[in-house]
Amino acid sequence: MKIVIAGGTGLIGSKVAARLLQGGIQPVIASRATGVNTFTGEGLERALEGADVVIDVTNSSYTDYAGAQEFFATSTLNLLSYGAAAGVSHHVALSVVGTDRLAASEGGYFTAKLEQERLIRASGHPFSIVHATQFFEFLLSIAEAATRDGVVRVAHAQVQPMAADDVAEAVLRVATADPTRAITEFAGPERFRLDSVVRTRLWVQNDARQVIADPLATYFGTDLAEDELLPGPEAVLMPTRFDDWIRHAA
Repeated sequence: MKIVIAGGTGLIGSKVAARLLQGGIQPVIASRATGVNTFTGEGLERALEGADVVIDVTNSSYTDYAGAQEFFATSTLNLLSYGAAAGVSHHVALSVVGTDRLAASEGGYFTAKLEQERLIRASGHPFSIVHATQFFEFLLSIAEAATRDGVVRVAHAQVQPMAADDVAEAVLRVATADPTRAITEFAGPERFRLDSVVRTRLWVQNDARQVIADPLATYFGTDLAEDELLPGPEAVLMPTRFDDWIRHAA
């Protein structure tokens, strides 16, 4: 089986690649570092030749709608079209739990992600879409984005975050099974208030910033309902608990 990982040098892509190697499969890493650009199409034909599965874990460096939409639409169409020409039989994409809700209420980046999913669903190609909750590894970024005058003011919201290792396992689990032609949600095993989990993450870093749950605070510039980031009742719960992960966090 030939598996191509678009974005294979990133956080999730590199973890998926490591798991495949452990299982005896040498994946093709498609990233700018390996001479493959999903946005321009450079190197895609060569990378996808003879591929059975494409795993798309690329992400936009732009969080505004215009920039994110241009990236996701162009890259996704390139992967789908080059993949079809190469005979790819399974297109797997990683996205975000609550994309549809966030697109409806906030727009921006999440609208671009929703449009990416619609392109995949409308393509006629066999696909699977993985929805993951927030990663433990991104809690520091959430804190940075929420800091004003030295105080971390986070949205008054619930989260059910998960470890990046579990995200990679979820992606691999889906990619090596038959196409679902649907969305499968994955989440961590525990539910937290956002301020609580961010406070604990900063404490481990010996970061003394005060963390406050503020109903007026935004999430990366957007308003957030209390349950907007939570998975549905059918979500697959992955095993890593926050306390276990945090013991090894740097």
